[in-house]
Amino acid sequence: MKLNITTPHTAAAQLILQAFLQRVVNGGGRILREMAAGTGRTDLCVEYQGYKYPIELKIKRDNSTLTKGVEQTAVYMEKLGCTEGWLVIFDQFEKASWEDRLFIKEEHRGGKTVTVFGC
Repeated sequence: MKLNITTPHTAAAQLILQAFLQRVVNGGGRILREMAAGTGRTDLCVEYQGYKYPIELKIKRDNSTLTKGVEQTAVYMEKLGCTEGWLVIFDQFEKASWEDRLFIKEEHRGGKTVTVFGC
């Protein structure tokens, strides 16, 4: 089954990630949903110890999802004045192996680091 970005399944993934992150920052920070960042809105933003960390969530549509997601996250990072951000890509292709779906890697754009999580 492929999920549409506007489905409740995507909102559920965002809420589950938000609940997990809330336990991580537990009292030392906060999680913001759909935070305005310039002309766009980052899906989540963690504010912790005076720093902001934008988190963009994407459903993998094709091979350009990674590139577009990293660029979008880098723009939010620029608008928020931060050097680190995260991109989480949900791979819903039934034929993809778990070895292909699950990964962590860093992408660098103009002195900024986007950590990409595939799941």
